Amino acid sequence: MLTLWDLIKPAVVPVAKSARDLFRGTTPTAPTSSTPDTTSMPTIAPAAKLSQTPGRRPERASGVPAVDPPLLRSKRRSELATKPRRGDADVGMQAKYDAIVREMLVKYGVKVRKWRTNSSGVAWTITYKDGRVVRLLESPQPKGPMSMAIFLHEIGHHAIGLGTYKPRCLEEYHAWAFSIRTMEERGLNVTDRVRDRMFKSLRYAVRKARRRGLKELPVELLPYAG
Repeated sequence: MLTLWDLIKPAVVPVAKSARDLFRGTTPTAPTSSTPDTTSMPTIAPAAKLSQTPGRRPERASGVPAVDPPLLRSKRRSELATKPRRGDADVGMQAKYDAIVREMLVKYGVKVRKWRTNSSGVAWTITYKDGRVVRLLESPQPKGPMSMAIFLHEIGHHAIGLGTYKPRCLEEYHAWAFSIRTMEERGLNVTDRVRDRMFKSLRYAVRKARRRGLKELPVELLPYAG
């Protein structure tokens, strides 16, 4: 009659013997294996050697001469020097904008109270008891056609004189006319967005005037009455 030990003995005895040999410091006998057949293994070609001549830098294995880093850096510097830097045109245009801003402020005696971060502006004056008049404005700082048009529009209110034209929508028209004319005279780009902004602004001014009871519309504003 077979017992449980009779069944597991063939597997347990070799494992226990190997563990005992390791504990005693003896090396268990490694199983024998046949020598691998090297005749069927692929032959690996030796790596190509770099040819080197005294006094010269080594050449690549493909035959392409190695590039001298100092020469490469010098070549890159020369290419960067001859290639126009990105943003030079923007820097030049910004300088033109800044020059026009300074000229307009000095010419019409206007001070900027604050540069706004949105596309809106306002112009007003403060008259003191001694008769002194301070001309002020707020607008976005000119950095492109739209911001320049809005700035010149506010300058236009001071240039034509606040309150000179009645009704108010007519003054808005002349302020915009001043802005567009100045941009064209200075060679600035009057974009379609700028002209669209002028049209919408004047149409709003006309509707606002009519809501307030304007009966007769000035002839200059008829194109914006629709």
